[in-house]
Amino acid sequence: MTGTGWHPVRKTRTFEDVLAQIEHRIAADGLTAGDRLPPERRLAEQLGVSRASVREAMRVLETLGVVTSQVGRGPDAGAVLTSRPDSALKDLLRLHLGLAALEPREVIDTRLMIERWAAARAAATGPEVSALAEAISGMDRARSPEEFVEHDTAFHCALTEASGNRLLAAFMRSLRDSLRRYSVEAVVRLGDTSALQADHRRILQALRDGDPAEATRAVTDHLARAYPSLLPDVTS
Repeated sequence: MTGTGWHPVRKTRTFEDVLAQIEHRIAADGLTAGDRLPPERRLAEQLGVSRASVREAMRVLETLGVVTSQVGRGPDAGAVLTSRPDSALKDLLRLHLGLAALEPREVIDTRLMIERWAAARAAATGPEVSALAEAISGMDRARSPEEFVEHDTAFHCALTEASGNRLLAAFMRSLRDSLRRYSVEAVVRLGDTSALQADHRRILQALRDGDPAEATRAVTDHLARAYPSLLPDVTS
């Protein structure tokens, strides 16, 4: 222990351990975009690794869009945080999903598993649900399928975030981004979005009532309604 919050790391796969400690410090110190990490030399000393290992870790973080390199000395030295690691994870997941050429059914099945679990967990823990209510209001005001889907995306991402599982929330945002075209097509096909809105309100009410079983049923029925050809055998 160095007294600075940084810990010496083991020498095998060193740059990965450096990455893990940087991410830990970002979370533990509550760093946000614009905050600066320690200079390369100081990080290497505090972690007990070579500057090359720190440099490699920083290169990975810069590629992921987590930090941007800054040239300078004194208070101007050190990389600047441009986004939190979970934001970079979302972008990386979206890239992998796009390159995997997944079938729509595979993505919808994954959504179904994530959202059913998230709805049940959220209903059991009594989260703040104002973001879901705001998204429903946005869908009520939508003037086009694209605008409706924008708020629909916000609703389903907020539902997953209400579970308290940040990794699932990041994964859900990536899934929704890759599904945007199919979501718009679903809204166009249905034409009248009143049934979808009734589903959204049912999900929200289940969360407010603290009813995990009803929340799970409501999510299942909603996705089956939105994607009947992809989930023909799913019932509540």
